[in-house]
Amino acid sequence: MATRTPSSPARGLPAAFVEELRALLGPRLSLAEAVRAQHGRDESRFAACLPDAVAYVDSTPEVAQAVAMCARHGVPVIPYGAGSSVEGQLIAVQGGLSLDLSGMNAVLALRPDELSATVQAGVTRKQLNEALKGTGLFFPVDPGADATLGGMCATRASGTAAVRYGTMRENVLGLTVVTATGEVFRQSSRARKSAAGYDLKSIFIGSEGTLGVITEVTVKLHPVPEAMSAAVVNFPSLSAAVATVIQALQMGVPVARSEYLDAANIRAINAYSKTQLPESDLLFFEFHGSPAAVEEHAKIVEDLAAQNGGRDFEWALHPEDRTRLWEARHTAFFALLQSRPGCRAVLTDTCVPISRLVDSITGARAILDASGLPCAIGGHVGDGNFHCAILVDPDSPAEVEEAEQLNARIVALAQAMDGTCSGEHGVGLHKIRYLAGEVGETGLALMRQLKHAFDPQNIMNPGKTIA
Repeated sequence: MATRTPSSPARGLPAAFVEELRALLGPRLSLAEAVRAQHGRDESRFAACLPDAVAYVDSTPEVAQAVAMCARHGVPVIPYGAGSSVEGQLIAVQGGLSLDLSGMNAVLALRPDELSATVQAGVTRKQLNEALKGTGLFFPVDPGADATLGGMCATRASGTAAVRYGTMRENVLGLTVVTATGEVFRQSSRARKSAAGYDLKSIFIGSEGTLGVITEVTVKLHPVPEAMSAAVVNFPSLSAAVATVIQALQMGVPVARSEYLDAANIRAINAYSKTQLPESDLLFFEFHGSPAAVEEHAKIVEDLAAQNGGRDFEWALHPEDRTRLWEARHTAFFALLQSRPGCRAVLTDTCVPISRLVDSITGARAILDASGLPCAIGGHVGDGNFHCAILVDPDSPAEVEEAEQLNARIVALAQAMDGTCSGEHGVGLHKIRYLAGEVGETGLALMRQLKHAFDPQNIMNPGKTIA
């Protein structure tokens, strides 16, 4: 299959395929250009590539039938959730069918007694937590965007609370997946551990739609903490802020969330969200536990911050104040985009061992400072993961190329420190070039063999993750 350019028109689908699919879906199959355009891009800097059709599906059997039709006719399949991915995962580089699972948004089962829930793939994290109100439980994985659980599995998402609660990998008990041939795989066990054969669940988590379509997810739930407090503190330098986080972790302080934002991020947030945060290097903290434990852990971190030059430690004790604080943090990406209208962001997503975090972030800062492009740094420094957002004019090849060169240097720095090119965003189209430097040629060969075994026709989100 030839890769299409962003401006390529729909190549057309086999008439028999369209007829079969329309018989299955009726008006939920769309060939309209506006609908295809919506599904042909994500939040990455890549130009749109439109799928040839969009199918709105509402059940696992329906997904299985649609994928089986695609397999018979050799039509590519691109799973679509909320459209919030940032590495080009949704772009239809070879055309095909965008399989929209956003309508599969039923909470199938809540099991408070075993701390688990089963949902369809289109349920978002906010929808699940709304359904959990009154149970004393919550789902903690928070990537910022109100992403679908299926999409979060596909990209192995994490986010602000990963330092305490882990990523999607640690919070998924079971999956239902439609394979590339239209068969249905279910991991029916809800046991907290298993040693039964290959860990197929973990193979699909992070596969970015290249091995199958995730249609149902069983996740772990966690008790709502008895007490929660959040704080923001500003620092004289990036290194002082990050050193505070590392020292807290090395002392065993169970920080629930720990987020770093530089002054450029704060300026954008203040303008976008009408906040008045100090425009300096900032850390956002959150602590969970009993009232006494929260108070004790917060005092330890406050003392560490003071020793590193931190000042103006401000607390948000009431739920509405905490919500306001974290909503401001979650708007950082869109605030940055608004700071340069019409721009797109080239994002880095490196993650390193916490012992190398200061060196990695200060090294990235030096690389960015040598460029004339507007940029900002922020991230989930509690688990060694941070992002550089480099703002570019998407119509300027020179700016895009410069940003990609900066990205490559930051990735090389992280990999030299035994880190990774992607802590949470996934590979998509953007990071394929960096995999060989991380897993080696032997690792790439194993990944390609796995892809061929699961998807011998290469119809599942082709062109992504493994070139």
